[in-house]
Amino acid sequence: MFQLDGPSHGPEGGGAPKRLVVLLHGYGADGDDLIGLAPVLAPILPDAVFHAPNAPFPCAGNPFGRQWFGISGLDPHLMLAGVRAAAPFVDTFLDDTMARYGLDEARTALVGFSQGTMMSLHVGPRRKRPLAGIVGFSGLLAGAEVLKDEIASRPPVLLVHGDSDEMVPSRLSEIAARVLKDTNVETGLHVAKGVGHSIDQSGLTAAARFLKNVLETDA
Repeated sequence: MFQLDGPSHGPEGGGAPKRLVVLLHGYGADGDDLIGLAPVLAPILPDAVFHAPNAPFPCAGNPFGRQWFGISGLDPHLMLAGVRAAAPFVDTFLDDTMARYGLDEARTALVGFSQGTMMSLHVGPRRKRPLAGIVGFSGLLAGAEVLKDEIASRPPVLLVHGDSDEMVPSRLSEIAARVLKDTNVETGLHVAKGVGHSIDQSGLTAAARFLKNVLETDA
Protein backbone atom coordinates (compact mmCIF):
# COMPACT_ATOMS: atom_id res chain seq x y z
CA MET A 1 0.00 0.00 0.00
CA PHE A 2 1.12 3.57 -0.74
CA GLN A 3 2.60 5.07 2.42
CA LEU A 4 1.40 8.52 3.45
CA ASP A 5 3.96 11.21 4.12
CA GLY A 6 3.92 14.92 4.85
CA PRO A 7 5.28 17.72 7.03
CA SER A 8 5.75 17.54 10.79
CA HIS A 9 6.39 19.98 13.63
CA GLY A 10 7.76 19.70 17.14
CA PRO A 11 7.98 18.84 19.88
CA GLU A 12 8.26 22.49 20.80
CA GLY A 13 9.96 21.67 24.07
CA GLY A 14 12.55 19.38 22.48
CA GLY A 15 13.23 15.79 23.43
CA ALA A 16 11.24 12.72 22.54
CA PRO A 17 7.55 13.23 21.76
CA LYS A 18 5.11 12.21 24.46
CA ARG A 19 1.94 13.01 22.49
CA LEU A 20 1.00 12.75 18.82
CA VAL A 21 -1.44 14.94 16.91
CA VAL A 22 -2.28 13.90 13.35
CA LEU A 23 -3.77 16.62 11.15
CA LEU A 24 -5.87 15.54 8.15
CA HIS A 25 -6.31 18.25 5.52
CA GLY A 26 -9.29 18.99 3.33
CA TYR A 27 -10.09 18.35 -0.32
CA GLY A 28 -7.70 20.06 -2.71
CA ALA A 29 -5.15 20.99 -0.03
CA ASP A 30 -2.18 19.06 1.33
CA GLY A 31 -0.29 18.56 4.56
CA ASP A 32 1.48 21.90 4.22
CA ASP A 33 -1.89 23.59 4.64
CA LEU A 34 -2.97 22.07 7.94
CA ILE A 35 0.49 21.86 9.51
CA GLY A 36 0.01 25.61 9.94
CA LEU A 37 -2.09 24.79 13.00
CA ALA A 38 0.87 23.14 14.72
CA PRO A 39 2.82 26.28 15.71
CA VAL A 40 -0.37 27.68 17.24
CA LEU A 41 -1.17 24.54 19.21
CA ALA A 42 2.39 23.56 20.09
CA PRO A 43 2.90 26.04 22.96
CA ILE A 44 0.11 24.39 24.97
CA LEU A 45 1.31 20.89 23.99
CA PRO A 46 5.10 21.36 24.15
CA ASP A 47 5.81 17.62 24.27
CA ALA A 48 3.63 16.80 21.25
CA VAL A 49 4.74 16.06 17.72
CA PHE A 50 2.39 17.10 14.92
CA HIS A 51 2.15 15.25 11.61
CA ALA A 52 0.09 16.34 8.59
CA PRO A 53 0.15 13.59 5.95
CA ASN A 54 -0.71 14.33 2.36
CA ALA A 55 -3.82 12.51 1.16
CA PRO A 56 -3.02 9.57 -1.13
CA PHE A 57 -4.57 10.81 -4.37
CA PRO A 58 -4.06 13.78 -6.69
CA CYS A 59 -7.05 16.10 -6.51
CA ALA A 60 -9.36 15.95 -9.51
CA GLY A 61 -10.47 19.53 -8.89
CA ASN A 62 -7.06 21.04 -8.11
CA PRO A 63 -3.95 19.76 -9.91
CA PHE A 64 -1.71 21.14 -7.16
CA GLY A 65 -3.66 19.54 -4.28
CA ARG A 66 -4.55 16.14 -2.90
CA GLN A 67 -7.75 14.33 -2.00
CA TRP A 68 -8.73 11.49 0.31
CA PHE A 69 -11.42 10.56 -2.20
CA GLY A 70 -13.28 12.08 -5.14
CA ILE A 71 -16.35 14.18 -4.42
CA SER A 72 -19.61 14.85 -6.18
CA GLY A 73 -21.46 17.46 -4.15
CA LEU A 74 -22.38 15.94 -0.80
CA ASP A 75 -23.71 12.62 -2.11
CA PRO A 76 -23.94 10.45 1.05
CA HIS A 77 -23.35 7.15 -0.76
CA LEU A 78 -20.19 8.41 -2.46
CA MET A 79 -18.89 9.92 0.76
CA LEU A 80 -19.32 6.68 2.68
CA ALA A 81 -17.64 4.70 -0.10
CA GLY A 82 -14.86 7.29 -0.19
CA VAL A 83 -14.03 7.27 3.52
CA ARG A 84 -14.12 3.47 3.58
CA ALA A 85 -11.68 3.25 0.68
CA ALA A 86 -9.26 5.78 2.18
CA ALA A 87 -9.48 4.57 5.80
CA PRO A 88 -6.69 1.96 5.52
CA PHE A 89 -4.22 4.69 4.54
CA VAL A 90 -5.02 6.66 7.69
CA ASP A 91 -5.03 3.60 9.95
CA THR A 92 -1.64 2.50 8.63
CA PHE A 93 -0.22 6.00 9.09
CA LEU A 94 -1.49 6.10 12.67
CA ASP A 95 -0.08 2.67 13.47
CA ASP A 96 3.31 3.39 11.90
CA THR A 97 3.67 6.85 13.45
CA MET A 98 2.67 5.71 16.93
CA ALA A 99 5.15 2.83 16.67
CA ARG A 100 7.87 5.22 15.49
CA TYR A 101 7.59 7.24 18.71
CA GLY A 102 6.62 4.44 21.06
CA LEU A 103 3.20 5.99 21.69
CA ASP A 104 -0.28 4.51 21.84
CA GLU A 105 -3.83 5.62 21.09
CA ALA A 106 -4.28 7.15 24.55
CA ARG A 107 -1.63 9.74 23.64
CA THR A 108 -2.77 10.31 20.07
CA ALA A 109 -5.38 12.72 18.72
CA LEU A 110 -6.83 13.24 15.25
CA VAL A 111 -7.66 16.70 13.92
CA GLY A 112 -9.42 17.08 10.59
CA PHE A 113 -10.65 19.88 8.37
CA SER A 114 -13.57 19.37 5.95
CA GLN A 115 -12.82 16.11 4.09
CA GLY A 116 -10.17 15.42 6.73
CA THR A 117 -12.94 15.63 9.33
CA MET A 118 -14.91 13.02 7.41
CA MET A 119 -11.86 10.76 7.53
CA SER A 120 -11.25 11.41 11.24
CA LEU A 121 -14.86 10.70 12.22
CA HIS A 122 -14.83 7.50 10.20
CA VAL A 123 -11.46 6.09 11.25
CA GLY A 124 -11.38 7.07 14.92
CA PRO A 125 -14.52 5.32 16.20
CA ARG A 126 -13.69 2.16 14.21
CA ARG A 127 -10.32 1.59 15.85
CA LYS A 128 -10.39 -1.04 18.58
CA ARG A 129 -8.48 1.10 21.06
CA PRO A 130 -9.85 4.61 21.62
CA LEU A 131 -7.81 7.58 20.54
CA ALA A 132 -7.39 10.37 23.10
CA GLY A 133 -9.74 12.55 21.07
CA ILE A 134 -10.91 13.84 17.70
CA VAL A 135 -11.38 17.43 16.55
CA GLY A 136 -13.42 17.97 13.40
CA PHE A 137 -13.47 21.39 11.72
CA SER A 138 -16.07 22.23 9.06
CA GLY A 139 -17.00 18.65 8.23
CA LEU A 140 -19.64 15.98 8.53
CA LEU A 141 -20.18 12.39 9.57
CA ALA A 142 -20.24 10.15 6.50
CA GLY A 143 -22.41 7.06 6.87
CA ALA A 144 -24.12 8.25 10.03
CA GLU A 145 -26.70 5.50 9.61
CA VAL A 146 -24.11 2.70 9.92
CA LEU A 147 -22.04 4.06 12.81
CA LYS A 148 -24.02 2.28 15.52
CA ASP A 149 -23.28 -1.07 13.86
CA GLU A 150 -19.60 -0.42 13.16
CA ILE A 151 -18.37 1.58 16.16
CA ALA A 152 -15.53 -0.11 18.03
CA SER A 153 -14.38 2.64 20.41
CA ARG A 154 -15.65 5.98 21.69
CA PRO A 155 -12.99 8.70 21.79
CA PRO A 156 -14.31 12.12 22.83
CA VAL A 157 -15.09 14.42 19.91
CA LEU A 158 -15.20 18.18 19.41
CA LEU A 159 -16.90 19.51 16.29
CA VAL A 160 -16.21 23.10 15.19
CA HIS A 161 -18.13 24.77 12.38
CA GLY A 162 -18.80 28.27 11.06
CA ASP A 163 -22.48 29.14 10.83
CA SER A 164 -21.88 30.92 7.48
CA ASP A 165 -20.22 27.94 5.78
CA GLU A 166 -21.68 27.69 2.26
CA MET A 167 -19.54 24.73 1.22
CA VAL A 168 -20.41 22.34 4.06
CA PRO A 169 -23.41 23.72 5.97
CA SER A 170 -23.02 23.87 9.75
CA ARG A 171 -26.21 21.85 10.20
CA LEU A 172 -24.17 18.82 9.10
CA SER A 173 -21.97 19.14 12.18
CA GLU A 174 -25.12 19.52 14.27
CA ILE A 175 -26.43 16.27 12.80
CA ALA A 176 -23.08 14.59 13.39
CA ALA A 177 -23.05 15.71 17.02
CA ARG A 178 -26.52 14.29 17.56
CA VAL A 179 -25.64 10.93 15.98
CA LEU A 180 -22.41 10.66 17.95
CA LYS A 181 -24.18 11.45 21.22
CA ASP A 182 -26.87 8.88 20.40
CA THR A 183 -24.02 6.36 20.02
CA ASN A 184 -22.73 7.29 23.49
CA VAL A 185 -19.76 9.29 22.22
CA GLU A 186 -18.92 12.30 24.38
CA THR A 187 -19.33 15.13 21.88
CA GLY A 188 -18.98 18.90 22.00
CA LEU A 189 -20.10 21.35 19.32
CA HIS A 190 -18.71 24.85 18.83
CA VAL A 191 -20.50 27.00 16.25
CA ALA A 192 -18.50 30.06 15.20
CA LYS A 193 -20.67 33.06 14.41
CA GLY A 194 -20.20 34.66 10.99
CA VAL A 195 -17.48 32.20 9.95
CA GLY A 196 -17.43 30.44 6.58
CA HIS A 197 -15.51 27.35 5.48
CA SER A 198 -12.49 28.16 7.60
CA ILE A 199 -11.12 28.18 11.14
CA ASP A 200 -11.40 31.32 13.25
CA GLN A 201 -9.75 32.20 16.55
CA SER A 202 -12.74 31.08 18.64
CA GLY A 203 -12.75 27.66 17.01
CA LEU A 204 -9.01 27.30 17.35
CA THR A 205 -9.20 28.25 21.02
CA ALA A 206 -11.92 25.65 21.61
CA ALA A 207 -9.84 23.01 19.84
CA ALA A 208 -6.72 23.90 21.81
CA ARG A 209 -8.60 23.63 25.10
CA PHE A 210 -10.08 20.27 24.07
CA LEU A 211 -6.73 18.83 22.95
CA LYS A 212 -4.96 19.92 26.11
CA ASN A 213 -7.69 18.26 28.17
CA VAL A 214 -7.73 14.91 26.34
CA LEU A 215 -3.95 14.68 26.00
CA GLU A 216 -3.05 15.77 29.52
CA THR A 217 -2.59 12.21 30.83
CA ASP A 218 0.87 11.94 32.35
CA ALA A 219 3.30 10.26 30.00
